[in-house]
Amino acid sequence: MRLSLGPLQYFWPRERTLAFYREAADWPVDVVYLGETVCSKRRELGTRDWIALAAELAEAGKEVVLSSLALVEAESELNAVNRMLDDGRFLIEANDLTAVQLCRERGRPFVAGPSLNIYNHRALAMLAEDGLRRWVPGVEQGLQLLEDLLGALDDADQPRPEIELIAWGRLPLAYSARCFTARALDVAKDACGFRCIEHPDGLPLATREGEPFLRINGIQVQGEETTDLGPELPVLRALGVDVLRLYPQARDMASVVEHFDLARRSPLPPPRRGAVNGYWHGQPGKPGLPPG
Repeated sequence: MRLSLGPLQYFWPRERTLAFYREAADWPVDVVYLGETVCSKRRELGTRDWIALAAELAEAGKEVVLSSLALVEAESELNAVNRMLDDGRFLIEANDLTAVQLCRERGRPFVAGPSLNIYNHRALAMLAEDGLRRWVPGVEQGLQLLEDLLGALDDADQPRPEIELIAWGRLPLAYSARCFTARALDVAKDACGFRCIEHPDGLPLATREGEPFLRINGIQVQGEETTDLGPELPVLRALGVDVLRLYPQARDMASVVEHFDLARRSPLPPPRRGAVNGYWHGQPGKPGLPPG
């Protein structure tokens, strides 16, 4: 079982981002995802910078994947995906069907990111014909759905792609053309001042009662809880999960990686360090809510 460092979901200053990945080069992660997946206005690093960083990490022995936006809406965003494909050295994580189409047209394999809507084995098999090599299920797809889908693939004598699960981090719940951060700060999206950079782990959103509820991250909404599938490792192994995704966070990321590296080498499940992922167990995604 391998470990991956998922794409950075937040907007950090250029030097902080580069320093983070310089450290990551020495972490025991096997796969590193690079690129902007949330907002194309975040330009502390451009596509050329991400590709250059990818080359450095590849030299350090990492498998590098370049990630696309979850919402490709403009010609400039389309061009960014094309530039990643033009480079030709790295696998692409397609987080939007636009990126899937571009990979298919060029005959390039890709990783299907968690923002693609894949809910049955037929859709998975169709995308495999287009070049899907690895699949990251959506955040709401739990154990039962995954067992059913993989079982249907086996029954249809279809090959399984690699399976990568989000094992650590705040879950990306939704995306919108509207910028939630700009709305919360009462500024126009087109004149936002890049205020996301002030919130390296997202902008906390509480209920009227003051209870932490969500994180606002530009056009993305995340759960408040940092979910942890570490204690479920025995089940993940039995299911045949190939890669555990760890999403970057502003602090203590090295210790998170070390925790999962030790856990994957141990026959015993690790203690829970983060929150329970309710979705995985067929329960509400946020602990404490009544079942739907």
